[in-house]
Amino acid sequence: MNWLSDSQGVVLTAYHPSSKDGVLVGNNAKQGEEAALTSRRSGQYRMNYESSKKVTEKPPFDRSSSQDSLDDISLEDYWTELENIKKSRENRHEEQEVVVVKEPDEGELEEEWLKEAGLSNLFGDCAGDSQESMVFLSTLTRTQTAAVQKRFETVSQTMRKKNKQYQIPDVRDIFAQQRESTEKVPDGSELDSVRTDENKYKGKHDLASNLEISEKNSPHLPEDVPVSETDINLEISFAEQAANMKETSKELLENKEEYNSLPNFRLPKDKTGNTRIGDLAPQDMKKVCCLALIELTALYDTLGIELKHQKAVKVKTKDSGLFGVPLSVLLEQDQKRVPGTRIPLIFQKLISRIEEGGLETEGLLRIPGAAIRIKNLCQELEAKFYEGTFNWETVKQHDAASLLKLFIRELPQPLLSLEYLKAFQAVQNLPSKKHQLQALNLLVILLPETNRDTLKALLEFLERVIDNREKNKMTMKNVAMIMAPNLFMCPGLNNKPNEQGEFMMAAGTASIMHFLIKYQKLLWTIPKFIVTQVRKQNSENHKKDKKDKAVKKLLKKMAYDREKYEKQDKNPSDADVPQGVIRVQAPHLSKVSMAIQLTEELKASDVLARFLSQESGVVQALKKGEVFLYEIGGNIGERCLEDDTYMKDLYQLNPNAEWVIKSKPS
Repeated sequence: MNWLSDSQGVVLTAYHPSSKDGVLVGNNAKQGEEAALTSRRSGQYRMNYESSKKVTEKPPFDRSSSQDSLDDISLEDYWTELENIKKSRENRHEEQEVVVVKEPDEGELEEEWLKEAGLSNLFGDCAGDSQESMVFLSTLTRTQTAAVQKRFETVSQTMRKKNKQYQIPDVRDIFAQQRESTEKVPDGSELDSVRTDENKYKGKHDLASNLEISEKNSPHLPEDVPVSETDINLEISFAEQAANMKETSKELLENKEEYNSLPNFRLPKDKTGNTRIGDLAPQDMKKVCCLALIELTALYDTLGIELKHQKAVKVKTKDSGLFGVPLSVLLEQDQKRVPGTRIPLIFQKLISRIEEGGLETEGLLRIPGAAIRIKNLCQELEAKFYEGTFNWETVKQHDAASLLKLFIRELPQPLLSLEYLKAFQAVQNLPSKKHQLQALNLLVILLPETNRDTLKALLEFLERVIDNREKNKMTMKNVAMIMAPNLFMCPGLNNKPNEQGEFMMAAGTASIMHFLIKYQKLLWTIPKFIVTQVRKQNSENHKKDKKDKAVKKLLKKMAYDREKYEKQDKNPSDADVPQGVIRVQAPHLSKVSMAIQLTEELKASDVLARFLSQESGVVQALKKGEVFLYEIGGNIGERCLEDDTYMKDLYQLNPNAEWVIKSKPS
């Protein structure tokens, strides 16, 4: 069992608990392992004379919120789970191939980063056709631009050293264009919520500073008791907030926070509606992911944390079965049986089996199933699950929990993805809980869709387990410590850290797991400043398209044909909509459209209720939550609206949108 390291070469080795670098044999080896386990659990370390000289030195890392009170944290559950995992692997006679992975050079990593950020047009064979990238760059914030520029310069230098044949654009030319284009945006407006000067939000929305003050003065409280209720500012770039605080209140970034005192972060109400993952059309979600990567990098740069992009490693994987199969392969074979499946069927079934046994069971997730029985159940499931002949009644609750953790551990690529596993681990080094929450928000957005959906199902299940903590004795901290090694250990892709490093990794990853569970509802929200940037990109692209003569000619012909067609079949009820009125349609449910007068208090839920109340048959039978109001077109591709969205405010933000009622895709 290994932890991802930042070494130049990554070596895949097995985990062997030990308190010394030397080789222990016979009874001494056994005693050494027991002593090492005890020392890890207590947070105390036995070192030889040479290494003891380093004890008084400052550790090569900053103590973040997850490490501030390590002496008070019992990691007993973590180490017990680690030992259970080791025994499970030994019993299954797993043989891990030892692979040395050659790290790509910095230029290759940054080139990969630029491609993932949607900026491959800035270099390579497509460097001449960079109009789309220029539009993209024009919507970036100051810190985002600095992050892109830094990576572009590295790639340019690498290419020049390698004497690439194609022309390499000068970084000054590209970002000079970017600065010029940010001066003007559609309608001559400022990018108020996107392009942020360091003083633009001083005094305005003092949420960030208030949050830091409340965290600094928060007392040490028992677990799960909130320190304070604090709104999260989603309107301004996280990196811009961090840069502003770093310049004005450096001491706030260095405040010590107690491990147990997690604030009750909450989302402020947005009159135009918050946007959650899954609410946007794929073309806009792709832009969101590009922006999230740039924003995450800018945030880490601003806070002085190194963020190395990890290239995916090709490993030999099974192309069928249940355990040790890539999520994408599992879903492909599951969707042939149950169309629309988004979470592996075996994963869903294991969770339902655990819940059938009752979530009040004491020690749920902590007590492992019998190793031999787990091994036999795995083999039987592989043979009978898809045939439908497996007898689930024979699976005990603790066995099902062990199988669930085994499924997660044996994924060929980590559930948190290989590309971002280091970034998830680095969250523990960020200086405040607010920054950690912001980074995790961006990382969840960046996960592949299948990983994200499966992680969401897991976190929701863990929350239900914790809701029964009075009876099952499984608190948030217990569950976090038990699940951390199952999610954060990537078999065979890292070197084993030293004993102190292992202890710090244990506390850090348990803290991150704690965050993922506690703040999961916040983490699946797309920050408003990123949605605003997407709207600006769409507006700019539409504007540039209109300037294209060929496109204008085509649009004119299409408009003429459409007008001619509408004159033939135009219904009096479909006349031009007067000012302050929107027309709502439900083409998938009915042929009827409805004109609705906008008022200050009209919400999306009111529009839905009014439409459904006047329908009949199938539409009337629809229950709340089965259909939603969508904002389509204008400066957004497609966006599902939450019930509390104020329609007049949204109409003013996107006056050219259409309003459609339909069900969410499965």
